[in-house]
Amino acid sequence: MSAARGLRGLARVALGVLGIAGAAAAASDPPIRVLLWEGDGPVRVGQADATPITLRADGSGLRADARAVGALWQMEGRLLQVNGQRVRGAVEVRRVDGGVRVVNRLPLEAYVAGTLGREIYPSWNEEMLKAQAVVTRTYALHEADARGRRGYDLAGDTAGQVYGGFDAETASVRAAVAATRGEWLAWQGRPILAVFHASSGGRTASSREVWGQPLPYLVSLPVENEEDSPDTYWRISVSGTKLGRALAPLGVRVGPVLDLRVVDRWPSGRARTVRVRGRDGEAAIGARVLRDALGVEVIRSTLFETRVKDQEIVILGSGHGHGVGMSQWGAEAMARAGASYREILATFYPGARLVSGTPR
Repeated sequence: MSAARGLRGLARVALGVLGIAGAAAAASDPPIRVLLWEGDGPVRVGQADATPITLRADGSGLRADARAVGALWQMEGRLLQVNGQRVRGAVEVRRVDGGVRVVNRLPLEAYVAGTLGREIYPSWNEEMLKAQAVVTRTYALHEADARGRRGYDLAGDTAGQVYGGFDAETASVRAAVAATRGEWLAWQGRPILAVFHASSGGRTASSREVWGQPLPYLVSLPVENEEDSPDTYWRISVSGTKLGRALAPLGVRVGPVLDLRVVDRWPSGRARTVRVRGRDGEAAIGARVLRDALGVEVIRSTLFETRVKDQEIVILGSGHGHGVGMSQWGAEAMARAGASYREILATFYPGARLVSGTPR
């Protein structure tokens, strides 16, 4: 059996557990509040086809151009602009501690369309686009359900999901959103934590090993055919001096690093603990601490090995991201091999149910 067929077989077995429900449920379109910007500088907001207004913090309130407008300013329209970004729905600008907060309130389906094209390649297989649409919608519902009292539901950057607004929509994106309208993944009737990552390096991680929270639908699973990912294999080299300086602000003060070794791994194969030996001492630290020290785009995942060569610390790894949930490159490989979006979702979120409608 080929690798692709093996993964598809796993998906079809998982479908028996997944369960497809809600076919007769009416799809709804609840509002989502997206944090677009927060800071102490001015923000420019207006209709997309008109000169924007400049809003800035002014004492305990806001000033719109030269006019005081209180602590809250709102605008609605067919298409708005915020610092040059075009968005649908309404924009709310609020005076908060530290400056100004800008939130875009728009229908869920418009949010999914404005996010999908920033979280995945719009040219990818239509079944993968559908899978990502469901995942994006589910994640938004989960965050709105869990954290909605803070004034917005989720951030519009990598702290939430990357939101591009109107300009992120394409014909393929709109088609995927329409084809899955109202569909989301549920566990015990609530939206799941539908996390995803670029590529797994051959096996996903469980939520327990990454965040210390075991969730039955976020377990470690094998992933095949990710070879097209640019992060299938990666390599970085850093001087011991630079690594020592990067670790110091995190409380790991060992001086210039002389040696770095993985001493413990999670069941997924990802590094759990590394031992750092420096000129001034040594310490055992979590692999995620090391990744944070150098940056998540430098150490692209914790699935890595280490070696020392010519006084340089060399890290060789595979995959990109935290590794939990759906591997986007793995899902794309499944779609190209003929898997449906339901099979993809069943594979990466085992036990979750695909439902339609509004969470109660």
